[in-house]
Amino acid sequence: MTGKIHPTCRHCGSFLEMTLVDLGLSPLANSYIDPARAYKPDPVYPLHARVCTNCWLVQVDDVVPAEEIFSTDYAYFSSFSDSWLAHCRDYVEKMVKRFDLGSDDLVIEIASNDGYLLQYFVEKDIPVLGIEPSGNVAAAAQDKGVRTLVDYFGDALALKLAETEQPPALIASANVLAHVPDINDFVSGIAILLSGDAVYTVEFPHLLNLIKSVQFDTIYHEHYSYLSLLAVETIFAKAGLRVFDVEELPTHGGSLRVYACLEGATHPEGSSVAKVRADETAAQFDRPNGYVNFTTQVEALRDGLLAFLREAKARGDTVAAYGAAAKGNTLLNYAGIGPDLISYCVDRNPAKQNTLLPGSHIPVHVVDALREAPPSYVLILPWNIRDEVTDQLADLKAHGTRFATAVPEVRIC
Repeated sequence: MTGKIHPTCRHCGSFLEMTLVDLGLSPLANSYIDPARAYKPDPVYPLHARVCTNCWLVQVDDVVPAEEIFSTDYAYFSSFSDSWLAHCRDYVEKMVKRFDLGSDDLVIEIASNDGYLLQYFVEKDIPVLGIEPSGNVAAAAQDKGVRTLVDYFGDALALKLAETEQPPALIASANVLAHVPDINDFVSGIAILLSGDAVYTVEFPHLLNLIKSVQFDTIYHEHYSYLSLLAVETIFAKAGLRVFDVEELPTHGGSLRVYACLEGATHPEGSSVAKVRADETAAQFDRPNGYVNFTTQVEALRDGLLAFLREAKARGDTVAAYGAAAKGNTLLNYAGIGPDLISYCVDRNPAKQNTLLPGSHIPVHVVDALREAPPSYVLILPWNIRDEVTDQLADLKAHGTRFATAVPEVRIC
């Protein structure tokens, strides 16, 4: 879509004439800054989410090559969230039981990151293959005994794997479908690898929750698409796949886990598919009315956060942030928030510590920095793990620090 006056849909090629929200110019959300390079201006790119009124795929303009985002030193490691690891362990238990997986079956995960999920299949002596484009996180997976191929997934790689690997019984991908610039090529690759009654499961934040709860901070350049079941079924059908089950999950502010198979597979369709379809129809996702007025809600959220931070500063209160999350960087940069309003951020991930947040240049420290000089407020940027964070920092709360989240509005606890 780069450079076109009328950008086109990455699935169906239709002109994209409807805006969901335009967040202006923003740096890459995971491009953390070395303090020694703070004097250099951060590269920024348009961050504009649009709606295809033909296939209803919501997407951002394709302005940054994937190689610049998912680099050798990609900073996101899945294993630094305890609640996410628990979610993944539960998934493995469920898949093994439901599909009777054992030592003769192969499980493939696409975008396997640091082995956060496949490690639990390995514990059960089930053969695995992770596919991960970022070399540094793939190395962490290998250290856990997770066999990992460093590459981008698409139909070309799928054809190679079909010649070198046994047919997988299960293909998994969690929060990757949204990260794919060529979504048709990716889904085509899934169809190539599936055979018989083999299953593909994919999890993604549900667009329904993004719009209802004003989760605009989940929009950033590496999230190329924002997915509804309506759009996913359309894309899958073109590749010869059908959805036979859907689970609604609490992760990432409300996600779907979609189960898909080849069109001719024997899996019957579960009632939950019709339920989610009905929810999206009620939200008018099959017409423009379902997407209007989102910008007004985003602006109100921004203004409420700025008012809270400015009032805290005027009282002499200090505010720190928890979680150098990509979603937090979208929020901070859209609102124009810097170190004058948020003194610093903390994060458990060593790859993000001792850096500056992109755009805002808020410094990132170890979590114990909060205990050295407890702030008046901690703004939890990854609001989806609010309960986990407040439990970790219960000692601060006992001494008077209060916790805040900004989405869908400023809430203090």
